[in-house]
Amino acid sequence: MIELVGEKGEMTQIYDDTGRVIPVTEIRVGKCVVVGIRTKEKHGYCAVQVGQGGPSKRQLTKPYEGQFKKTGMPVMATIREFRVDSVDGFQVGQELKVDVFKPGELVCVTGWTKGRGFAGGMKRWGWHGGPASHGSMSHRRIGSLGAGSSPGRALPGRTLPGHYGCERVTIKNLKVVKVDPDAGVIYVRGAVPGYRGAKVLIKKGA
Repeated sequence: MIELVGEKGEMTQIYDDTGRVIPVTEIRVGKCVVVGIRTKEKHGYCAVQVGQGGPSKRQLTKPYEGQFKKTGMPVMATIREFRVDSVDGFQVGQELKVDVFKPGELVCVTGWTKGRGFAGGMKRWGWHGGPASHGSMSHRRIGSLGAGSSPGRALPGRTLPGHYGCERVTIKNLKVVKVDPDAGVIYVRGAVPGYRGAKVLIKKGA
């Protein structure tokens, strides 16, 4: 199964042939290159490593640079590995373009949600809150956590304030609306996780 690395772009609208407005998210794939291959004989499993983007702005470690030096490839900002049934048809230096996806296909997009820091229960879990009238002391507070005598603790699964966001999320059944091979851009219907410019993974399948 082919998987590409891209960056989340802007959300926009596209008109179809009937004039209907379709909300889409732009995913800029650009240039994805095979930088490594894992074989069952040597590594115990079959996988393909794909690099995307120009040289990273961060300080690179020697092991990270060594992956590219070993294959003679230029250093790229991002590397992702995905499993395949067979590595036949893949070779180091091969460029994977967006035309592997066709309009009308269903894809899965994986990314990290926006980080919102420490959030209360109303924002994190959608609590309806307490009375908003004057005199109420419980507008957005936690309230009761459960019985005090037995078991004397918060039961597992209780929705509480805490760290919100920064979770790996996969959105399934997103329809490919438009593919622009020249610009290396895919337009999928609906929203994908992450902020603008965040790295996302796109793969075929519902």
